[in-house]
Amino acid sequence: MSISGRGGAKQVILRGPKIVIRKDIRMAEISELEKWVEEMARWTEPESIRWCDGSDDEARVLCEDAMDDRELIRLHQKKYPGCYLHRSNPNDVARTEKLTFISTPRHEDVGPTNNWMPPADAKKRVWPLFKGAMKGRTMFVIPYLMGVPGSLLARVGIEITDSRYVVLSMRIMTRMGKAALDSLKATGQRAVRGLHSKADLNPERRFIMHFPADEVIWSVGSGYGGNALLGKKCFSLRIASDIARREGWLAEHMLIVGLESPEGETTYMAAAFPSACGKTNLAMLVPPERFKGWKVWTVGDDIAWMRWGEDGRLYAANPEAGFFGVAPLTSMKTNPNAMKTVGKNTIFVNTAMTLDALPWWEGMDGPPPAEAWDWRGRPWTPTSSDKAAHPNSRFTAPARQCPSISPHWEDPQGVPISAIIFGGRRSQLTPLVYESLSWSHGVYVGAGMATETTAAASDLGLSVRRDPMAMLPFCGYNMADYFAHWLSMEKKPGVKLPRIFHVNWFRKNDAGNWMWPGFGENLRVLHWIVERCKGRGKAVETPIGFVPGAGAIDTDGIDVSPETMHDLTAVGGEDWKAEVEDQEAFFGQFGDRLPGGIRKEEQALRKRLGS
Repeated sequence: MSISGRGGAKQVILRGPKIVIRKDIRMAEISELEKWVEEMARWTEPESIRWCDGSDDEARVLCEDAMDDRELIRLHQKKYPGCYLHRSNPNDVARTEKLTFISTPRHEDVGPTNNWMPPADAKKRVWPLFKGAMKGRTMFVIPYLMGVPGSLLARVGIEITDSRYVVLSMRIMTRMGKAALDSLKATGQRAVRGLHSKADLNPERRFIMHFPADEVIWSVGSGYGGNALLGKKCFSLRIASDIARREGWLAEHMLIVGLESPEGETTYMAAAFPSACGKTNLAMLVPPERFKGWKVWTVGDDIAWMRWGEDGRLYAANPEAGFFGVAPLTSMKTNPNAMKTVGKNTIFVNTAMTLDALPWWEGMDGPPPAEAWDWRGRPWTPTSSDKAAHPNSRFTAPARQCPSISPHWEDPQGVPISAIIFGGRRSQLTPLVYESLSWSHGVYVGAGMATETTAAASDLGLSVRRDPMAMLPFCGYNMADYFAHWLSMEKKPGVKLPRIFHVNWFRKNDAGNWMWPGFGENLRVLHWIVERCKGRGKAVETPIGFVPGAGAIDTDGIDVSPETMHDLTAVGGEDWKAEVEDQEAFFGQFGDRLPGGIRKEEQALRKRLGS
């Protein structure tokens, strides 16, 4: 063993693979992690190993190395300081749900909506794919913290990867390095361990594996964000949802937003939408002129970890430190706060790039460039047959840069939630907004949620699918048990349950045109939700829940007639009868494991509809 250092910091270098570990972070838990890292190194055979500290100096070196290998392209540094473009392999541009597995001994614990692989099969099929997968590469060891230091909701993860892009993105999306290791010292909790390798990026040898009992993640054969940034969906939802079930809290695919009145009172809401259905736009909403004096505060745009407080209220925290948002259609019109957020220190993924090294995508402000490089790096002009940016192109940006970031977004206890909102993309059927009749009915509303599919998942040919609470791809255990976990919240002593709502910004008329203007004008709907939470807000009871009464939603200043508002809030009985039948087909796959509370609410809805 030899000891070397740079800048006065000691490092220990073990022979064999070059394992670099900073002495100032040694502790009992790290000693155990070192053994695990050495074991992974013996199997994957990297040329060297680096423990990452998340520092600016480290990031600069990694960026330079990534540019040398064309893993990153530096963008125009005067107009986009600190920004880079990453192009993933064309066969690796979205989450791959058919190759995402939950590994448990019993199939019934995973349920019919997840892909299941027994641990023994995973050891035979997937583990060999890591053998020698990092030859000639550096293995990076990333200690990271999901959540705010000192929070009861904070959890530590360790990701091993052979991708500089992953390291640099995890540095944005999580609290990397010292914060994570300090948390291990303070709590002694077990770190969620993740092993990732790009390997050869062959889709035939691509797997994303989750082992909830061991709190372990394997990802091989992909370099794309959702498959490779293991703190994101893999840890914060699939593994965390199982931890939350065991410990009595909720890990959800939800944005967190606060609406502050001119009087200074802020009401916080958590909202679940499937990917690419407007979460980021809603989380960063800018109030329209009609609501001058109101403020919208962004707490999080994608993940919410929620725990009951001593006062009985449900508190939500955003475990992430960055945004991994969809680029296409993001503009100063649709989401000005997002555009301001991504102006510096951002990694763009699979967007186009203009000839003067600016990121570009369809729906961006201004006319398209006369010439550009498309997301594959090919010459592109407005007459090209293909889109310049991939439909699922992304930006990875620090949350602290968002102009609307809440002053309470890093409060250790989180923020108190008054309303939970479910939503999806439905061009027909579902009203603009409605409120559930009770907590159990609200759980049923979320459980029966459906949406038209988007580009965020690469392998789905469906036009509409059931996506309960936007968790279908992300629940780490049997969804029937997940529904039961939600229903059980009502039975906790002393809790003050949030109200539950459903929204749909995407209704179209018979001519195929949007009926609601959306974007910033969605604040008008949020205002009604806040009014309902305060015991005000005019509403009419219907078989599916409470819809806004005539005039309850302020439409001054927008081109939405009273007739259109009537259509937006109308509930068609026959159409909903068909919807219940489709829900029944979905729920039927859970058999006897489906909670009785869901069946009870379904039967009650059938009765209200007269079916």
